[in-house]
Amino acid sequence: MNKSAFLKNLGVFSLASSPMFLPSLLCALWYKETAVAATFLCCILFTAACGGLLYMLGRRADNSLQHRETLGLVGAGWLLIALYGAIPYILSGHLSFVDAYFESMSGFSTTGASILSDIEVLPKGILFWRSFTHWLGGLGIILLIIIVLPFLGAGGKLLYRSEMPGLDKSSFKPRIKDSAIFLFRIYAGLTILMTLLLLFAGMDLYDSLCHTFGTLATGGVSTRNASIAAYDSPLIECIICVFMIIAGTSFSLIYCFAVGEYKTVYKNGEWRLYLSLLLVSAVLISLNILFSHPSIPGLIGAPETHGDPGFLERIRLVVFQTVSIMTCTGFCTTDFNQWPDFSRMLLLVLMVIGGCSGSTSGGLKVVRVMLLFKMAVWHLTQTFRPKDIRVFRADNMIVDKELQRSILSYFTLYACVFIAATLLLTAIGIPMVTSLSAVASCFNGVGPGLDQVGAVSNYGFMPASAKVLLSFIMAMGRLKLYAICALFLPSFWRKY
Repeated sequence: MNKSAFLKNLGVFSLASSPMFLPSLLCALWYKETAVAATFLCCILFTAACGGLLYMLGRRADNSLQHRETLGLVGAGWLLIALYGAIPYILSGHLSFVDAYFESMSGFSTTGASILSDIEVLPKGILFWRSFTHWLGGLGIILLIIIVLPFLGAGGKLLYRSEMPGLDKSSFKPRIKDSAIFLFRIYAGLTILMTLLLLFAGMDLYDSLCHTFGTLATGGVSTRNASIAAYDSPLIECIICVFMIIAGTSFSLIYCFAVGEYKTVYKNGEWRLYLSLLLVSAVLISLNILFSHPSIPGLIGAPETHGDPGFLERIRLVVFQTVSIMTCTGFCTTDFNQWPDFSRMLLLVLMVIGGCSGSTSGGLKVVRVMLLFKMAVWHLTQTFRPKDIRVFRADNMIVDKELQRSILSYFTLYACVFIAATLLLTAIGIPMVTSLSAVASCFNGVGPGLDQVGAVSNYGFMPASAKVLLSFIMAMGRLKLYAICALFLPSFWRKY
């Protein structure tokens, strides 16, 4: 491990991250929250000072990094950026260090899990920062690393591969920097478009921006205690629902659609399976609720005088919640924790599957699940037809042994971490269903889970040890496990 080069580049990353507090500072000034604005100014200075110190410690190192340093930089950089992001919560006096770090990591990992019970009492500047961390975590931080640290060589490519794990990247330009600029244009364009549509639907500019940040990053953060249900607007829900589906779609397919390559989009097996899973799941949950559960809760926060939701309102609630969970956004309009067991179990499965590769959503990704299933069928066929020479294909591409091993090793590591984290939470004293769904939710970047961490609950009741564990789980899920897990291996830190 070239520790000097590691520290130097971590310093560059910190220096480049210091301006990220500026939009929230301007928001605080706009709403005349001078104390909050001063907090963000301190954050800028502190982050820049830490970056300068780290850079000076490794200033004599050359700029070249090997694969090991790059992997460590990605993992440590994410943990560090969450630490910087926790400072506004701490200085504002609203949260303890552990709670602040949990909330910050939830933002940058686009999870949306929260320990806050009354969101609306927080200053506008802090709430804007809370939403903005999701937008940064969705794509902004990735672009920052790729653009600001182009001399990493393998580093940019490693990070690019971790964010774009699909089969087909042909729509992207070969140069990483060009791809980064292209991704940013799509992300910024969708941000502007959705903000304008929400303004048209009746939201003010502040809420429109905050909910756009939460939607496109699939973070699911809201400025209201009742989340999207607070607006009780089918139009707003429809707009958010459409953009959640877009956010769960690969950016390469969004590009193809934008330039008129509709045939490429239609022929993409992952995207078709993604839409099929959404449709089938919504239908199954609707049927389960309509025929086996006579009474379900309506909108969160709705007066009891509204009574039991009717047929159309049930469909509205189910469709929105299904899309929100599968895209790993986590917006809530109803307490799905009170749905039938089949519906809740199906939502848990959708959490694990997640959206498409190359999108901002979490989960295993549809392409990995699709390939795992096809690999199982292919190997099963080979057991009773051993003499058949058949090449394993997916989306008209040959899936070689190396890619198969990569998918299986990732799934194995995913399962091991999932089981270990669930066992640790139960050992701490958290009920089994809560532990299982909390890990599923945080690992896959969803936010709300089941039981005590359901749609109308939060993670505030958990002890500090559980919050620290889930913070690392959120980081692992966002960085595809390897970058964080490697930091805990003694062999990773040994000299060459």
